[in-house]
Amino acid sequence: MPAFLDARSVPADTVLETDLAIVGGGPAGISLALALAGAPFKVTLLESGGLTFDDKTQALYAGTQTGVPYLALNGSRLRYFGGSSNHWGGWTRPLDESDFQKRDWLPYSGWPFARKEIEAYFPRAQELVEAGPFLYDETMVFSDELGRTIPLGDGGVYTSYFQFSKWKDNVDDLPTHFGQRYAEDLKRTPNLNVMLHANITGLRLAPNAKTLDHLDIAVLGGGSLKLKAKHAVLACGAIENARLLLASNDVMKTGVGNQNDMVGRFFADHPIPRDTATMVLFDGAIPSFYLAAQTAHGAIFRKTFSPTEEFKRKNMVLGSLTTVENSVSLDATGRAMVAATADALGIDGRNAKAFSLGCGMEMAPDPDRRLTLTTEKDALGLPRLKLHMTIADSDFAHYRDTMKELGRQLLLAKSGLIRLNQASRKEWLSVMDWGSHHLGTTRMHADPKNGVVDANQQVHGVANLFVAGSSVFPTYGSSNPTMNLIALTLRLGDHIKSLFA
Repeated sequence: MPAFLDARSVPADTVLETDLAIVGGGPAGISLALALAGAPFKVTLLESGGLTFDDKTQALYAGTQTGVPYLALNGSRLRYFGGSSNHWGGWTRPLDESDFQKRDWLPYSGWPFARKEIEAYFPRAQELVEAGPFLYDETMVFSDELGRTIPLGDGGVYTSYFQFSKWKDNVDDLPTHFGQRYAEDLKRTPNLNVMLHANITGLRLAPNAKTLDHLDIAVLGGGSLKLKAKHAVLACGAIENARLLLASNDVMKTGVGNQNDMVGRFFADHPIPRDTATMVLFDGAIPSFYLAAQTAHGAIFRKTFSPTEEFKRKNMVLGSLTTVENSVSLDATGRAMVAATADALGIDGRNAKAFSLGCGMEMAPDPDRRLTLTTEKDALGLPRLKLHMTIADSDFAHYRDTMKELGRQLLLAKSGLIRLNQASRKEWLSVMDWGSHHLGTTRMHADPKNGVVDANQQVHGVANLFVAGSSVFPTYGSSNPTMNLIALTLRLGDHIKSLFA
């Protein structure tokens, strides 16, 4: 079986040719390569790293930051084959229908198509991440054997769940590492070459700036190559996709696709504040599938609380997914509050237990949350990036509204109550964590004044250049992006096939 190519072994200044170049060997790039297996054209997949972690390659991600404290740019992504699937948690859930819709109260919202446009690709994406059957939000499917769900009165929050990726035949229930899991499949693909240690340093346009002529490839430690491609797809994450477009400014002085100053804007992640609220259950009973992943019906799953589509629409709130994290002890005031509430409801609260809640939140789009180039260069001579990070007070307020509704429904069902633990911006930021879900920066929009790529993920104005991955998401939902970006990439694969038909 043929091995992957190593750019370090290719003579310097070699000019290579291919029909389609895929830049990036993470879940998006690998899924696209698999989708194009057997197509009547040649595909070359380029990966910056090798098969294992290397600190010098990882250091290429380093950058600076201003604004709200955020994760180190070289600490939340892995730059070797398989990308960040080498350390992901495997959380899987499809985006909601409303995530794609234009919301009049939410500036910059709306995808150029509805959720139904990618629904046909969800089952295959679910297979690639190796989750269970494509079933979500069916209340009893994953709970009938393991216990009842927490009773909630009628209202705007419902019990949903995540599924988890599990690497096939892996007894430790580890999530699928795309590079290792699919390496042999890629090696067996006759129309595909995979080249490791191939760092793209430039997207070189034709003089008229309307097509991509070739890619510049550099090897750490010396040596450079060129790859001429009829079409190319950037699939190297929201940060690197933006950096390559901005830094390739020899023909378009503002950067490729950046004629309207949109590249790098609208960066986002999922805020994951800890201990957002304390939930008390009067009977103290909580099924294990709220606290940790469980297995049933061929899936690994965990329950979560989510606002309904109707509640989000009527109350103008963003999405969120709330998890029960661990049991906690109540102080004297808390115990008195529980006793008084149970007495008022006419129920027995002597067995009450309290639990800390965490969540994954949706952020509102913000054009000022952005990546820009700096004068500092990395080891390959590319400008490093600066991230200006923001989060709006309204993002926290949306989540508090959802938690208030959950509390109301617990009281209505006489099953429990909620105490909100964070109020001020300072308090929220003190418990803030992040999902490491890089989103935005090359957002999709039909109008080039409002986005970088069109509905087919083609860079506006450049006929043969496309972008894959969650960097094209115009809005972000609260669901983890991997399975969703794979579904979107499979759709892109069908479009690319049509270009060679």
